[in-house]
Amino acid sequence: MKEETIMNNLKNFTKGFFKENPVFILLLGLCPTLGVTTSAINGLGMGLATTFVLVGSNVVVSLIKGFIPDKVRIPSFIVVIASFVTIIELVMSAYVPALYESLGLFIPLIVVNCIVLGRAEAFASKNTVFSSLIDGLGMGLGFAFALTLLGSVRELLGSYSLFGYKFIQTDGILVFVLAPGAFFGLAYLIVLIKKVSK
Repeated sequence: MKEETIMNNLKNFTKGFFKENPVFILLLGLCPTLGVTTSAINGLGMGLATTFVLVGSNVVVSLIKGFIPDKVRIPSFIVVIASFVTIIELVMSAYVPALYESLGLFIPLIVVNCIVLGRAEAFASKNTVFSSLIDGLGMGLGFAFALTLLGSVRELLGSYSLFGYKFIQTDGILVFVLAPGAFFGLAYLIVLIKKVSK
């Protein structure tokens, strides 16, 4: 029984990266995915902020699920999520103000990110605290991986740099820094991942 629980938790952790990646497979959370991935550091920062909110809200929802009446379940989950978003927003504004400014409005919008609410509703409200923590960590890091990968591709092609380090001292392909580049980059990455996974 213990081995079965460990295997289930391992599956919950890895499905966020491969089988149910929020961006590449489920196509969830596309607003921040397309909006903030102009650079790898932006993608990583947004991904880690969302991971913190996912893990925290999953744990709290799993802890209080027995005390919440069905009629106010979703509003209660949103209050929990909003609390963690406020925490990460204040921490980022205090300790990484440049990244906070760069991500802008997308940080408070984590509250309405369908990945976070979806995991609270579909998983955390029905499972143990530890399983919910593992699920939030897996989905969050899978989301961070997707945003960092897309941000890296856009930064490499758009300005010939990675995490701010310039490789070629010339202008890159401008379209990848602009909004259409997010759509092109995401589309090609989805195709590539589908080909590799088959």
